Amino acid sequence: MTEIDLLGFAAGTFTTCAFWPQLQKTWVSKSAGDVSMGMLAIFSSGVCLWFLYGVVLHSWPIILTNFITLLLTGAILVLKLRYRV
Repeated sequence: MTEIDLLGFAAGTFTTCAFWPQLQKTWVSKSAGDVSMGMLAIFSSGVCLWFLYGVVLHSWPIILTNFITLLLTGAILVLKLRYRV
């Protein structure tokens, strides 16, 4: 693993972890009213494209971190739909 790969994993880890507090808050409060569906849709589309870009480049830092981010944003999306009023 190169230093560039480590940098990619570090960057991806921070951006991926940014969604954890929102997921946790949504889960605990059983409310997702403040989460924008538009933001989730646009962001998830971008993350999906980053994931595909990583696959094309065979870049594990991009693939792994964006896959995990897709799981987290997908979970928030499911909770948003589940808890809607």
